[in-house]
Amino acid sequence: MATKMVIQQPKPLVVAAASDQWSTSICECDNVNECCFSVWCFPCFACVTARDHGECLCLPLLDSCGCIPPVTLSMRVSTRRRYGITDSICNDCVYSFFCGPCSWCQIRREMKARLHPVTLFNNSVRH
Repeated sequence: MATKMVIQQPKPLVVAAASDQWSTSICECDNVNECCFSVWCFPCFACVTARDHGECLCLPLLDSCGCIPPVTLSMRVSTRRRYGITDSICNDCVYSFFCGPCSWCQIRREMKARLHPVTLFNNSVRH
């Protein structure tokens, strides 16, 4: 009885998320727990996200100042600059003012997508 010896294992295809666009839309919800957390306890969610971004934990509590929430706006701009995302300050202002929790969720999703940028696909053929 002859056996077939495998000489070389198939190599995975590596795809890195390096785009100049947001990886998700403003209203996309890929994690129900985080979406609910941002809606039901928005100040806590914003503080945790700011801390994970490398900012002061209590920074989002200053958002009550001004017509457009300054910290939300700053975090959007900072995230765009950090990851090279092309967008406009006008969009940042609109999203910060009208969609605060959604904006923070998008920032958090982007951080997660960019911190874990490698996806492996097994391109082996089964015989």
